[in-house]
Amino acid sequence: MAKEQAVVIFVTTSSPAEARKIGRALVKEKLVACANIIPQIRSIYYWQGEIYDEPEALMILKTRSGRIQKITKKVQSLHSYTVPEIIAFPVVAGSKEYLGWIHEVTR
Repeated sequence: MAKEQAVVIFVTTSSPAEARKIGRALVKEKLVACANIIPQIRSIYYWQGEIYDEPEALMILKTRSGRIQKITKKVQSLHSYTVPEIIAFPVVAGSKEYLGWIHEVTR
């Protein structure tokens, strides 16, 4: 049986503290191998008829494709936003060792 594809998931949060809370929960449950947090980004977006310009934190999650649905549910249950950003990108290449580690940790 072939391994599931490695993916990277972006999740924006209202603060670094919220990102840490969500990231720790995902790692603890072995849904992701790693959660990187970029503590300060600026997001300009359109929401409910208005343009917003807000500080946010960005989580970069490493996992495998078969975990996306469970990760989405977990993030939604812990997130302060009504509609959190949860978007996944396929990993098209990477070191064999690193990709193997992602698969091993997220079993």
